Parts: sequence; structure tokens; C-alpha cells
Amino acid sequence: MRVLFCGNGWFPLIDAINERRPNDEVTVWDRGTRLVDAVGATEVILPSNGTIDSDVIGAANSLRLIQQPASGYDGVDLEAALARKIPVCNAPGANTASVAETATYLMLALARRAKSAARAFEARTIGVPLGRELRGRTVGLIGFGSSGQAFGKIADGLGMTVLHVTSRSTATDLNELLAASDVVSLHCPLNPATREMVDESFIARMKRGAFLINCARGPVIARPALEAALADGHLAGAGLDTYWEEPWNPSDPLFQRPDVVTLPHVAGSSEESFARIADIVSENIRLVEAGLSPLHRVA
Repeated sequence: MRVLFCGNGWFPLIDAINERRPNDEVTVWDRGTRLVDAVGATEVILPSNGTIDSDVIGAANSLRLIQQPASGYDGVDLEAALARKIPVCNAPGANTASVAETATYLMLALARRAKSAARAFEARTIGVPLGRELRGRTVGLIGFGSSGQAFGKIADGLGMTVLHVTSRSTATDLNELLAASDVVSLHCPLNPATREMVDESFIARMKRGAFLINCARGPVIARPALEAALADGHLAGAGLDTYWEEPWNPSDPLFQRPDVVTLPHVAGSSEESFARIADIVSENIRLVEAGLSPLHRVA
């Protein structure tokens, strides 16, 4: 099978797929070219963070499967795929533990003021900065799918009170969560309802001095609102693993702030999660090749 990976990162995943499908032709989209010009002979598209729109789907004459090697598929035109009867599948739950542990890492890094601590270490300054204990505090989860639930269990183990809302929660539920939470962590998909959901109004309803964590999608947060809230101290810090543009500019002043902890979009990246994703991708390619229905179909 001719497989095209459209991401601009997460390349160890390709090695894991190649181990399971050594006879397939797996290539990586050269982003110096147009994707629509690269898919003509492709049988399987792995979107990653590439945009698979109607033009791309229409140009892929041999396409048999769009397999997202992750859970989110917001970059895929589902209607265009359905029109051509191309199955679209994802890999739900494969990186649950990895995302939950990364959210925990960011929460701890903010509470222990990791950036300031690193600078104190370099300066040989002993015993500062003062951290913030998490036991007895409240974490609010925006979204309560597999990663949100897993993170909630970890937070509960730390002695924190865990609150959550979902897309079915009321405005009152959300307001109560925001007012009570010392940490707000985003675990929702990116869609029209969640794009820039964390705006000025959202943040104003958060407890002053709270932390915000984003392992979901960058555009869930309205960047100007985040910058303003950090500047005036309404937010005590932000832990970011996803961004508005990727790759990001590491010299961006926002990312240089001592109260902003950054990671290179690795929440879902672990040896174990990539192995689970590669298993799903490989099995679905096998099923499609055999004329059978693939697993975890979303369209």
C-alpha cells in the first residue's frame, strides 16, 4: 500500500508503522510542495496536522483510507470523504495515559515555578522560588473524555478536588467550575464551538491566580485574552503543549515569560502510545486491503 504521512513532526511514529508494515511504501509529504499535488497515487493518507480538504481528497485518485494517527480529526473534510465513500478513521484512546501524564507535568511545573527554579539553580540561589502545594486545591477539566478522566484520577491521587464539564453541561456548570478551580485543564476537541472558547469572558470567570493548561488544540484559546490575563496577573501561569501555529517561534515573548511553561506538542508522544497508534494504523490498512471495514471509523 502507498501511504502518505502529512505531519510536520512525530516522525518516530513512521518507524513504528514501518516495523509493522515493512512492505508498504510510507512517505512523508514534502511541505515545500502542495499536498494536492502529492496525493495522486496515494492509497492511505495519514493526516496528522496536515489539512485534508476537498481538493486533496478529490486529487487522490487511488485513495482507500484516511487514517488519523491520533484522536483529533478536525483537519479532515468529512463530507468530502463521505461523498467519495472514503472511510475516515482515528486512533481513540491510544495516547490517553501520555496526555494525562503530560497535563500533570505541566501542572506540577507551574506549581513549582519550574522556569524560575531553573534560573535560581543557574544563579546558585538556594531555597527559592516558593512553590504552591496542590493538595487540597481544585482542578477543573474542560472535557471529560479518556484523557480528561485519566488526568482527573491522577489529580484525585494528589489530593485535589476534581470538577469537570462536557459539551452537554450548562453555562451555570461552567461558571461554577471556573470560579472554583485553581487549575483549569483543556481536554476538548477543536470544533466551531470550542475555537477561541477560552476568551476574555471565559478567563474573567476563572479564579484569580489560577493556572491554565492546554494539551488540546492551540486555537481553543484566544491568544490576546491569554496574554492580557498573564500581564495583569489574573492568571498565575499557563502550561502549553499546543499552539496557534506549529511549528512555533521559540523566541516569541509569550513563550519567554517565566510563568509560561512550554512543551513541543509531545503530550501524545510516548513509546507506548506510538506503539498503540501504529497497531491501529497497521490493522486498519490490513482491513482495507482485505476489503473489510476498518476500525474506529468517524466518517
